[in-house]
Amino acid sequence: MTAGAPRRRGRLADLSAKARSATAEALARRRVALGFVCGAAALGLAQPTLQSIVAGMSVAAVGEALRVWAAGHLNKAREVTSSGPYRWLPHPLYAGSSIMGVGLAIACANVVVTALIAIYLIVTLTAAIRNEEAFLRRAFGERYDRYRSGDAEIGSQSGSRRRFTVAQAIANREHRAIAGLLVAMLLLVLKATYNGLFWRGGG
Repeated sequence: MTAGAPRRRGRLADLSAKARSATAEALARRRVALGFVCGAAALGLAQPTLQSIVAGMSVAAVGEALRVWAAGHLNKAREVTSSGPYRWLPHPLYAGSSIMGVGLAIACANVVVTALIAIYLIVTLTAAIRNEEAFLRRAFGERYDRYRSGDAEIGSQSGSRRRFTVAQAIANREHRAIAGLLVAMLLLVLKATYNGLFWRGGG
């Protein structure tokens, strides 16, 4: 083995890490646009019934409630938030999104849609989490690492614990997610009605 082999492997590892980081950042930035594409495909394939819509949207509402709770505590890019659901979950917004995805899959009542939603969530949220954690470690360093390790003292430090406010949730644009969920529900109801499945499913 030549002396330069370890250096070459090191450079290749660095390039690979940079490529993964760039891919994660690109997916994170485009997850909303990809969500619209997947949503349109899901609506086209959906076979909703009254029962599936009620059950699915009930689950999705739980996910949205978690997102609202998290958004009402989060001061993005300015602090390491450890109040509200952040006391127990490092990424409650994404956890809420995952629950919403499960609810939408139930509402759509289609195996292909379920697979599509699962792939979308796994790919985009994994990328978003990786990208976000890299940013938080660059921005807050040891403070963020202590939070992830469960250091209780970080919650008592100035700014990391805050009360829930609707204004903060709106500042984090969570009202858009609520509107999106309502639109999705309306479209599924319209499709079920158009297909006649709503009425057959209801009785």
